[in-house]
Amino acid sequence: MPQQKQRKLSEWVNFLTSAEIPVLKQTARNLAILEQDEQHLNARSIAHVVKYDPLMTVKLLRYLQQHKHRCQEHDVVEVEQIIMLLGLETTLHKVSAKPLVEEILGRDNMSALVYLLRVTHRANLASSYAFDWAIRLHDLHFEEIRIAALLHDITEILMWCFSPNEMLKIRNLQKLDKSLRSTAAQESILGFSLHQLQLELAIKWKLPELLITLMDDNCSKLKRVRNVALAVNLARHSANGWDDASLPDDYEEIAKLLHLQVWEIVTLVGANKQPESQINNEYC
Repeated sequence: MPQQKQRKLSEWVNFLTSAEIPVLKQTARNLAILEQDEQHLNARSIAHVVKYDPLMTVKLLRYLQQHKHRCQEHDVVEVEQIIMLLGLETTLHKVSAKPLVEEILGRDNMSALVYLLRVTHRANLASSYAFDWAIRLHDLHFEEIRIAALLHDITEILMWCFSPNEMLKIRNLQKLDKSLRSTAAQESILGFSLHQLQLELAIKWKLPELLITLMDDNCSKLKRVRNVALAVNLARHSANGWDDASLPDDYEEIAKLLHLQVWEIVTLVGANKQPESQINNEYC
């Protein structure tokens, strides 16, 4: 893997394009169990496992885009549809659930693994919020919106895996200066922002245009993009505890999006019931 101080943005893009994307151990375990159960092995059951792992989801999506048939006129984003297009055999063996994140990081990078799992858990929360709000808004692209929220911070997850030392340095900078913006901290250590890297990767991997747009906060004038951005913000801020100072503003913006009262949003997201967010043990 690249040594960050010697590598530019373009070199990271090339590295992450050629690198085998790792998956979570829990994902590999669940797929292995499912593969032995022929009675329940189908596109839907595989998708049910895959869609909770941002890494496996983007791995599958990248493979499809790299092996896109000329007769495929429309981009496909939904996981179950991708599996049906590729076929079960290809999905399970050509887009295999390996290597494992836990093996790549090893015992020497347990702190990085914890942060990676937290971002993954956060991504799942964001995808759940975005999906629910899209349904409430009668948006027919609800599945694309869910995946966009799931993959919104995929570059952060990848960099925790492939560049743990630099990511820890970024984390420490922000701990020392809580007013320091994430982008500034990233540029200070990496020489570029994770948003820049993600945009470059999305283009290089030829990800669907709709997905790229939904993941881009710069397109926030679009209601769908605002849905994704607000879901990601809520998941990120609530991870600090339900007393996080940014949450009241989040509730206000979500209320505007869904045409509800703020107190209804607080009830909707369960903020008046939930304890401080902790990493979900199912990822360990």
